[in-house]
Amino acid sequence: MTSSDSRDPAAAPADVVGRAIRLLVLVGEHAHGSTLSALARESGVPVSTAHRLLGTLRREGLVEFEPDGKRYRPGLRLFQLGQQAGQAYGFAGTALPVMRRVTRQTEEATLMSVLDGARHLYVHYVDGPLPVGVRSEPGRHGPLHCTSMGKVLMAFAPDDVRADLLDRVELTPHGPNSITDRDVLRAEVARAADLGYATVDEEHHAGLRAVAVPILRPDGSLFGALSTAAPAFRRELDDLVALVPVLRSAAAELGVRLPAR
Repeated sequence: MTSSDSRDPAAAPADVVGRAIRLLVLVGEHAHGSTLSALARESGVPVSTAHRLLGTLRREGLVEFEPDGKRYRPGLRLFQLGQQAGQAYGFAGTALPVMRRVTRQTEEATLMSVLDGARHLYVHYVDGPLPVGVRSEPGRHGPLHCTSMGKVLMAFAPDDVRADLLDRVELTPHGPNSITDRDVLRAEVARAADLGYATVDEEHHAGLRAVAVPILRPDGSLFGALSTAAPAFRRELDDLVALVPVLRSAAAELGVRLPAR
């Protein structure tokens, strides 16, 4: 349930800080490591400059270098900062206990995402108890048009944000049933707004179904999305829709307890 974006090297920041941040973000998105040449190419930063900036990031513990594979990967300091950010947003101390309760009730994976530009960002995940289930990686991005959380995030976003996303989100096919028609997407998002939930049936990945509801703050504004995802062989869509009340109850609790972003 992960996806990565492609960047235009021509859009690389001109300032040193911006280039360092671009490299750090790329390293963070390649959890298993990336080479200097690949990072330079993806960032649009010259190799010599990338090497120098990565050296600085290494000294600060934000990046580690593996000599054997000549790959850069996230450092422990970056992990520490991520954990601190998660605590600040309430993702660990507040969200996880609620999500674990949902998983105990559904016996399936529970996921949370927030809107991040034209994608959504997985911020937390609780594995289901059954041997075969859905896996996800917090910190990774996913597409909006073919995920239940993406549809919900668009449906409950502010009007101007929703209209902009429906006009420009890329309709890349990921699964056998991915939406590739913009009018169909608009209708699906409108339906999610009416129903208060969204579903996907093998749209992001073959063999995967999911349902999601919005997490709304007390003032009605969007915080994020909460989802139950399961293998298609085990759960029909109707089975997942039957879990919407469980998700709604948890989302209502999270909407009150999670801090404002």
